[in-house]
Amino acid sequence: MALHALLQQENLRVVGLLTTVTEGFERVSMHGVRRELLQRQAASIGLPLQEVRIPPQCVNPIYEARMEAAMRGACEQGIRKIAFGDIFLEDLRAYREKNLARVGMEAVFPIWKRDTNELSREFVHLRFRARTVCIDPRILDCSFAGRELDESFFTDLPPNVDPCGENGEFHTFVYDGSIFKHPVKCRTGEVVERDSFVFCDLLAEEGVLA
Repeated sequence: MALHALLQQENLRVVGLLTTVTEGFERVSMHGVRRELLQRQAASIGLPLQEVRIPPQCVNPIYEARMEAAMRGACEQGIRKIAFGDIFLEDLRAYREKNLARVGMEAVFPIWKRDTNELSREFVHLRFRARTVCIDPRILDCSFAGRELDESFFTDLPPNVDPCGENGEFHTFVYDGSIFKHPVKCRTGEVVERDSFVFCDLLAEEGVLA
């Protein structure tokens, strides 16, 4: 939704996507999405993908050092702004702004302070499609792992869970929508519990999803 909002702004040009990948596991950090799906997602969106590789159980100084190196590289290419999908976590916003300021860059928050109930309804209305890939079982029942983010998903969410998962209740993989050239075909695989979180593995499939 943050990328969708950015693409509506005529005064900004989006030049690439950035994410962290855990070495050895070859998956998106925290989300657990396989690199193959990540790369297919970027290809369908039509933007270059930069992966910042971090070690398992990455401590903050290493994370910050590798992110800073990536940001300095981007700055050398003339990029001055990095966008984030944060919505209302003030401390996280301040953290990002502080780190980017060190390298002379600016943080952009295209969906900042949007009502998350409204944002989730817009997500469905715009026909984006996604599945949960990681949930916090202390907050959300394990049955939500791997579920499609449709109207019934948002209706079934407990009242204490933010509909956009902004407090870390769940993480998702978006595989279709208006910003995609074609859907990223995938299916749900094994559901496992690891490091106090429940992960639903998504497996890439060939062909185009109808």
